[in-house]
Amino acid sequence: MSENIRVERKGEVEVVTLSRPDVLNALNRATLEDLAEAFERVASEGTARALVVTGDGRAFAAGADIAEMRALAPVEAESFSRLGHATFEALENLPIPTLAAVNGFALGGGCELALACDWIYASEKARFGQPEVALGLIPGFGGTSRLVRRVGVGWAKELILTGDPIVASDALRIGLANRVYPVEELMERSLAAAESAGSKGPLAVSLAKRVIQQGQDADVRTAHALEQSGFGLVFGSDDHAEGMDAFLGKRDPSFKGR
Repeated sequence: MSENIRVERKGEVEVVTLSRPDVLNALNRATLEDLAEAFERVASEGTARALVVTGDGRAFAAGADIAEMRALAPVEAESFSRLGHATFEALENLPIPTLAAVNGFALGGGCELALACDWIYASEKARFGQPEVALGLIPGFGGTSRLVRRVGVGWAKELILTGDPIVASDALRIGLANRVYPVEELMERSLAAAESAGSKGPLAVSLAKRVIQQGQDADVRTAHALEQSGFGLVFGSDDHAEGMDAFLGKRDPSFKGR
């Protein structure tokens, strides 16, 4: 697609790899635009069952491209932030499971990119952080909200207000990372998890993801109503019938996504 990212299909899993290792996969405007295009294509084609995001080299993504950002005027900086938000919202709102395979540095915008995925697997060499305050900035791609939701307000404030990075084991301890693996196992484990989620009923997976996302912004009563409605909705699908028939028949289901 571009020199900034690489997009590959591995079975039914789409793998998007940030490919600017010489600058630790820094997120410049062109890279964000390429990511947005890739996520839009995945959504429109509707053939991938899951998506993994990772990075080439020593970094997942070590933040925004400081050399590019240095010259931005305030109105241009706000526009850049809007681009990052739109790109990561496109990722977050994909109707399939998304997983960040964090191989190394995930700092600033890189951490925010990982946070836009449904869950995060990290290598033992991964480092997470929101170091923007050390540059006189604040997070600009959703970190002030997604990090709070992921780890709670206390840990989010510590990470954002100190700007200090944390190692993979600490990310696991506070709930930022779901699992930590040796670096040589990370992609194999990430693909296996993506394949597992992608093998389940696609309508159910998509609806469950949407109910979770909408429910976290709602009061408990509304969240429960969303779940009740969704539970009833899937009973009208062919996949529901296939899943239950397969279970009763002691065979693997063959889901069609309808």
